Parts: sequence; structure tokens; C-alpha cells
Amino acid sequence: MDLRATARDHVRAQVADRALDLFAEHGFDATPVDEICASVGISPRTFFRYFPSKEDAVVGDPMPLGRDIAAALAARPSDEDPWTSMRAGLQLLVDALPPERGLVLMRVIMSAPSLRARHLEKHLAWGALFEPIIRERLVGADATRRLRASVVVHGSLAALDAAFDEWVGQDGASTFETVLDESFAALRG
Repeated sequence: MDLRATARDHVRAQVADRALDLFAEHGFDATPVDEICASVGISPRTFFRYFPSKEDAVVGDPMPLGRDIAAALAARPSDEDPWTSMRAGLQLLVDALPPERGLVLMRVIMSAPSLRARHLEKHLAWGALFEPIIRERLVGADATRRLRASVVVHGSLAALDAAFDEWVGQDGASTFETVLDESFAALRG
């Protein structure tokens, strides 16, 4: 066990949690890094050792979860409908999103253009992970499979975003899982 890494992860989580509270209270753009630092007792230099940018305190590194979702996708039955596989893979995100805190997180992300842009970057990176897995499940010419895989993956990620918008819009009246299921149902027909 690497105690230094564990301590670093703990501090990073505490700073990110406090930053999220401040962003929710005052707005992302109206909350300077100095204010976050003062509230947790660290210097801006220390903050930027943990987070390359202020946006990273909210979004973080999306690739570990993306790789887990890709592994879940790859483990799905090879003859399963790709939309069903995508929804099942995204269950990992649903399970990782604490209901109350997740709602605050998504409100903050949707409130600032720079955070929405970072959220889109995450989807593009995830798409690069998911598309080859979906493409392998499709039949037909390679060019057709590539396009269809892109449509399935990016359509699924659009359904995910629509679900986040709806969930925030209804102030969490339904569970996020329910809203995501409804979003996928609307997507498919």
C-alpha cells in the first residue's frame, strides 16, 4: 500500500468536494481558485499540483471510468443489440454517481461553458474507446460498420447528456437511472 498516493488521493478528493460546494454556491466562473485554496488551507501552487485546471477539480480524469465502461461493453454478449450493450455499459456511470452529489455535479457542469466543453471532450475520448468494441459486433462492410458504430456510440452519449439535462431540469424528481432508461427508450423509438 502506497500511503503517499493514498494521502494524495484523499486530499484531491477533499479539495474537489469543497470546490464543488463553492461552485454550486457562487457559480463556477465567479469562484476563483484562490477562494477554493483559502477554504481548504492550501496554496494555489498546491491546487495546481492536484488539478491541471479549475475545470479538472470538477470533471477530473474521465479515462479510468471510460476504460471500465469499455471493459463492460466488451464483456457483453457478442450477439446483443449494440444499443442494449451501450446502455448496459453506461450502468457503471449510473452506479458511480451518488444521487444527491451527482445532481449538484451535473448542475455545476451545465452552468459553465468551459465545463460543458470539458464534458464534451470526455465523450469524444470515450467514443474512441467504445467505437472499436461496437464496430466488432456489427456486420457489413468495414466503412459501413465504422459509421454505424460511431452513430451508436455518439447517439448513446447524446442520450446520456439528454438524460443529465432532464434529470437536472426535474431537480432529481426521478432517479438518474430511470431518466437514462427513458432517454434510451426515446432514442430507439
